[in-house]
Formats: sequence, C-alpha cells, structure tokens
Amino acid sequence: MDRLSGLMPFVRSAELGGFAAAGRDLGLSPSAVGKAVAKLEKELHVRLFQRSTRRMQLTEEGRIFHERCRRILEDLDDAHAMLAQTLEVPRGRLRVSTPTVSYHFLLPALRAFAARYPEIELDIDFNDRLVDLIGERVDVAIRSGNLPDSRLMARPVGRYRMMLCASPEYLARYGIPACVRDLDQHLGVRFRFTDTGVLQDWPLPKGADEPDFKVRTVLTCNNMEALLGATIKGFGIGWMPDFLVDDAIASGALQAVLVEAVQTQGQFQAIWPSSRNLSPKVRVFVDFVAQHLFK
Repeated sequence: MDRLSGLMPFVRSAELGGFAAAGRDLGLSPSAVGKAVAKLEKELHVRLFQRSTRRMQLTEEGRIFHERCRRILEDLDDAHAMLAQTLEVPRGRLRVSTPTVSYHFLLPALRAFAARYPEIELDIDFNDRLVDLIGERVDVAIRSGNLPDSRLMARPVGRYRMMLCASPEYLARYGIPACVRDLDQHLGVRFRFTDTGVLQDWPLPKGADEPDFKVRTVLTCNNMEALLGATIKGFGIGWMPDFLVDDAIASGALQAVLVEAVQTQGQFQAIWPSSRNLSPKVRVFVDFVAQHLFK
C-alpha cells in the first residue's frame, strides 16, 4: 500500500495546483508533500511538474501519469465503497419501470424477491413508453431492444421468441398459412409502439425472388394484452412473444402458425443509471432478476 499511498500527494498537488493546497487537503505539511513528489519523480526517473516561484504545472509525462493514477485511486475508492455496501441491508423504495406485458414473467419472481428483501418497497410502473430513467428518477427499468442512452448500464435478464398465432375459429375461416407468401390472404392484428406510433414489423424470411408479403391490417393497438385479446377473439393473426401466448396455446385458445419460419428472438435487459456507487437495493434487484427471470 506504500506505493499507492505515495501517489496521493502527487495527484492532489496536480488537482489543487500546489504542495500547500495538497498538504491542507491531506493533513500534511507542504514540505512533506514536496518530498513525496520528489521521491516519486526519483523512482520514475522523470520530472512530473514544472516549478517556478509563481506556479506549478504538470509536464506532459506528468499529465499522462496523473490521468492513470487518478483512475487507480478512483477504482480503489470504488472497491472500498462496494465492500461497505455489501455490509448494508438493502432497504428503501425501489422504483422500477417495465413493459405492461412483463407482469406475466415478473410478478411470479418478485414474490420471492419481496420475501428475501423485506425492507425494500417495490414501486413498479407498468407502461410501454420509453422512460427517462435519470429525468424521472427511476432506479431500474426492464426493457428490450438497444440501450437508449450512453449514461445507462445494462445487464441481460432473459430471452424470448416471437410467434405468429391465430384462433382456431379464424383459421377455420381463412385457412392455415403454409408459407410466408400465404399471409397475403390473411388479416393482421398489429402492435403500434407508444412512443413513435410505428407499427411493429413482422421480420419473416422470404425467397430472394419473392416480393414482400402484404398482410392486410384489420386492427392496431398499443397494448400487447389488447392484441392478445383481439387475436383470441378471431380478428386475425397476431405477432406476440412466447411468454404472452404460451397459456393461450396450451388451452387451445390460440394456435401457432408458420412456426418454422419465425426465427425472431428478443432479449430483455435490466438498465439503470450509471453511477460510481451502485446502491444496494438496485444491485440486489438486478442480480435477482438476472438469475430468476425466464428460468
């Protein structure tokens, strides 16, 4: 630790602009700070500061060395903080934003989470809009797709598969499509993204010489539960995630179609604002959902 502690006088002198200011910050005399820096320069065989009677500034070598040393000391601070936080009991209100449809897989798992961490109060906002975690002070969100903000951190929590489904009554009227091209003869129930108003694509494969299929949209909605209900009622063919339709398929209310043609998969991520010290309640929540969702 002597080598690490010896870096502090140099780093604080560079940041505060002199030995006297660094000494006041560290509780040392200016001469003790100056001796520590001189010893470091001797060990490195390089001058770190250009000194004059009026000012002191980093040399180019000193600037490069300072940047590396600063990161090392910050990492050490983080390690201490992380260890201290592991000894804390996670507690307090935890604000979670998640898609409306996610209650199918989230709520069953959270019963065990609540039992394990009784001092955490879960405040869950089920919605399909893209929430500004930092601006709205949301602790963690569960979302699919690309990370929307470089200020956020992410961890995968589970994969799902998209499926085309229709009710038996609908398929009895319109027939079961044997290939993607057959969708031209069918009706579609489509999901519309809340934030953009754009219809969700059905990225299905087709032959190189085939034009795009043109399923006729009969109904659009911005809620996956409503899309599921409309599909069960026989409005048309719907494109939905497997965790949403599994029960309906098992009960016979829906039937999967073009199973071999549908290869699209998605991934949910836990995302949270990047910060130097992750709070215990966020850390245990992210760890828990990564270990228990879709298992």
